[in-house]
Amino acid sequence: MTTPVLAHDDAGSGTPLVLLHGFPLDRALWAPQRRALAGAARVIIPDLRGFGESAALGDPPTTVDGHADDIAALLDALGLERVVIGGMSMGGYVALAFWRRHRARVAALLLADTRAGADSAEGKEKRRAMMETARTIGARGVADAMMPGLLGKTTRAKRPETEPELRAILERASVPGILAAIQAMMDRPDASAMLATIDVPTLIVVGEEDALTPVKESEAMHAAIAGSRLEIIPGAGHCANFERPAAFDHVVEEFLRGV
Repeated sequence: MTTPVLAHDDAGSGTPLVLLHGFPLDRALWAPQRRALAGAARVIIPDLRGFGESAALGDPPTTVDGHADDIAALLDALGLERVVIGGMSMGGYVALAFWRRHRARVAALLLADTRAGADSAEGKEKRRAMMETARTIGARGVADAMMPGLLGKTTRAKRPETEPELRAILERASVPGILAAIQAMMDRPDASAMLATIDVPTLIVVGEEDALTPVKESEAMHAAIAGSRLEIIPGAGHCANFERPAAFDHVVEEFLRGV
């Protein structure tokens, strides 16, 4: 069976940079980076299957490995052998799965507001509750539950327009995509031990006010990945790239120059 080619944006030239969105978002999350980083790299931003314009491409994968293989198929379709691959939150889980399954294709890694560890028992119970919300209320109910944790307090106070912009992306997510992605996140393996195998340039970025994957999670990854670089974005929460794009783009562009 042929893997469908994910809907994606492809802008700029130079080092290929693939950016993977978080849950339950789509590639619009990376709109600021598509504009700002296209002068420094070839920026490729897919909708993971089940989300955005990839929602109609067949049943979405229920494992992070399935999503990673979708990305490999996209690279094949684009004729790209090695790329810098980055992911935010759930996208980070997929990026780590991509390293595990397709490491020869990874030139460098960008891990943004994510973690290496698997879900705790409490975390899995919260995911099951989220699945029930999706089934009974839909994407709007999931947005209601998630929005309080997605943005930092500084963003809410100083850039209140960010909240409705982000909420609009959440509310258009498909319920099948939401359910499959929750299952994939809930079942993902613990990648903590694998971090020591990462031997490519790695940038870890986290919002200082991230409540969902706190700074300590990024510090743990930084300690485990030899030679990695950690950048903490002040005044940003879980969606640091969306909340403070200029600061995020600056550290990523600087990183790309060294790859």
